[in-house]
Amino acid sequence: MKNTVLKSLALVSFITLWGCKESKPEREIVGKTKKEIVSFSPKITGRILKINVEEGQIVKVGDTLAILDVPEVSAKIAQARGATSAANAQVQMAKNGATADQLRQLKAKQKGLQEQFQFAQKSFNRAKNMYHDSLLSPQNYDEYFAKFQGAKAQLDAVNAELHDVEIGTRFEKIEMAQGQQNQAMGALQEANVAYSEKYIIATNDMEIETIALNKGELATAGYPLFTGYIPDTSYFRFTIPESKIEKYKKGSTVKMMVNYSKKEFSGKIVTIKQLAKYADITTAFPDYEPEEAIYEIKVIPENQQEAKDILVNSNVTLK
Repeated sequence: MKNTVLKSLALVSFITLWGCKESKPEREIVGKTKKEIVSFSPKITGRILKINVEEGQIVKVGDTLAILDVPEVSAKIAQARGATSAANAQVQMAKNGATADQLRQLKAKQKGLQEQFQFAQKSFNRAKNMYHDSLLSPQNYDEYFAKFQGAKAQLDAVNAELHDVEIGTRFEKIEMAQGQQNQAMGALQEANVAYSEKYIIATNDMEIETIALNKGELATAGYPLFTGYIPDTSYFRFTIPESKIEKYKKGSTVKMMVNYSKKEFSGKIVTIKQLAKYADITTAFPDYEPEEAIYEIKVIPENQQEAKDILVNSNVTLK
């Protein structure tokens, strides 16, 4: 009898617990409002000379957000300009060839060496006859011959130099000078591009959220100096457990309500992806089993104009 009573009590308790479990209210799915973020960073390192915008300001494409002081770039521009001027002069010199004065100098040098060669030739001929008549020693004969050969070599050299000048500068020298000119011009162009980077220009329309540095501080290359939201890019993120994801399909329309304003919106589900990290979960009080996979759905509002003023990271309830 006692065992029967105990079994009856256990059965009643089980039915009661099961009924409580079945009647447990389902939690609402609450997500977050988001906007697409864009950052502007300098391409070169410099000290902030001026900041032209403020946090919360709307900027347009092409607006100058800040100006950097980069004296090193100015020095590089001066160096590149000097190298370009020198290279241009080298090209012009190569194309023009020798001057009239250089040509006169070479002809005068040729005339002098011609006379020296003729004198050495006559002296060698006399020495040769004397040597054949045994009136000159072999040592003296070799000396006359060496002087004759030396005078001939000098005359041949100046003749070749004069011929080279008269026919103009070699094509290879002109090409080499033009190559140096192009290299110098490229260095100047690179320096000018770097100088233009002192101006931080907006490449997107944006509502500025954060200005990371102040005037006078050093901005390093790649450091996000300005961060803000791109207009008309509001969207909503919700995290859904595996047991409830079947209700939501990509491309379907859902209803939402912004909690702080109680304003309702409709939107389209554009992506559904699995979340691998717990830190990515946006839904408040997530209700799921430990073994369940968690998915994120991204909802784009059908009317961006109505959603543009919703505060970022505010709570939104998915209906």
